[in-house]
Amino acid sequence: MTIRILPAVGDPDAARALAALLDQMPDAEPAPAVPDGPALLNALAGAAGQAGAASSAPAGGPAGPVAVQALPEVVLVHEGIGPGPALELIREVALRFPAVGVVLITADAGPALFSAAMDAGARGIVALPLGYDELVARVQAAAQWAAGVRVHLGGNPDAPPAPTGTLVTVTGAKGGVGTTVTAVHLALAARAAGRRVALVDLDLQSGDLGSYLDVQFRRSVVDLAGIQDISARVLKEAVHAHHTGLGLLLAPEEGERGEEVDDRAARQIVTALRGRYDVVIADCGSQMQSANAAAVELADTALLVITPDVVCVRAAKRQVRLWDRLRIRKAEDTTTVVNRLTRHTEIQPPLVAKATGTHVARTPVPAAFKELQPCVDAGRLQDLDARSTVRAALWELAAELGLTGAATAPPGRGGHRNRPTLTGRKRKALPLGTAAPAGPGPGAAPGTGPGGPFGARRGNATGPGGAGPFDPPGPYEEG
Repeated sequence: MTIRILPAVGDPDAARALAALLDQMPDAEPAPAVPDGPALLNALAGAAGQAGAASSAPAGGPAGPVAVQALPEVVLVHEGIGPGPALELIREVALRFPAVGVVLITADAGPALFSAAMDAGARGIVALPLGYDELVARVQAAAQWAAGVRVHLGGNPDAPPAPTGTLVTVTGAKGGVGTTVTAVHLALAARAAGRRVALVDLDLQSGDLGSYLDVQFRRSVVDLAGIQDISARVLKEAVHAHHTGLGLLLAPEEGERGEEVDDRAARQIVTALRGRYDVVIADCGSQMQSANAAAVELADTALLVITPDVVCVRAAKRQVRLWDRLRIRKAEDTTTVVNRLTRHTEIQPPLVAKATGTHVARTPVPAAFKELQPCVDAGRLQDLDARSTVRAALWELAAELGLTGAATAPPGRGGHRNRPTLTGRKRKALPLGTAAPAGPGPGAAPGTGPGGPFGARRGNATGPGGAGPFDPPGPYEEG
């Protein structure tokens, strides 16, 4: 999002100092400073008039919906602006142009002036002498507020209320189910679609995102935990710019330092990342702490990665129930990804959905560790062959989640090949005149008849009072 800024500064020296700082600000488009209050009002009225405000608003009144988008998002008013008091000028700007965020620049940043400025309609105060970090933080906050107001005023109904990216959390039902591999390739798929992507490791005690991408960086998510106002410069120093185009925010090398990141810090870090990136993917590991629990609660999409075995499905049920008890997330709002699936696996996605009560992704990930092993051993998951069935499935999953902007498979795979092959064996065609086996017998698949390992108890997996294969036996079984 480009932030248009109009400074109103009467002192030429202060105007030059302010312009020098604004030129360093990313995504900023500063206009030449105006020298006094009437010039500021004329500039705003002229911008609104050129957009056709005269046809939608009376003279001297608020700008109409058409003119809203032509106005700058932020106006900076210096305390020495003339000819009238700065607070009176702010009040008039707020009344005539309510979709503009006004920030006051003053040497007196005490509580009395702060309260008076808020009453006049200002969105923030920057103290003199000017500091880059404080200026950027106040300008970005005012710009986000202005974007939200413009949506409600009808200036651009399709625009989001703030420059907020999509947050996707990837959590494992238990350890070793492929959480990090899934998170990495979802991020790579979104980046390949041209989106700005941040990949953050919230497995704070045992995060190994750097090992999978061959990265060693001195900064980690802990360095942002003690900062009250995360500016663009601070975030840039903490995030590692990977050669694939991903922005990496790693877990700390010392696991005990993960306790420094609480839920408040996690919310602040995630919010700062969403303001700078189109897609934010958080690897939350398999152990719930306050930090990754806050991320799961804020997520637009919460993925739960499992493998198709009874132990892992039981772990998934425990995780879903934990989220529900702590009011973090409901089961129906959780998307389960089945990893290492084969065609002959007894537990298939429909059974997982029935057992956990979650939504199961349409795209499973096949069991093909031999394709992954060279990249995992080398610590370079980004080098996975494009022909790999695992890579194709994960990139198709990214498309299903809307991370690539399309609900199709990666380029080069069309038609019936959109579905990843679960095994390397080809399906054998039945000879003409031969019927497929229908019922228990020598040709039946294991577990489909009374003699299978799940047998008739499969229907009781989630039934009231039943003890299905995904429920631990005993007198304390929940209904």
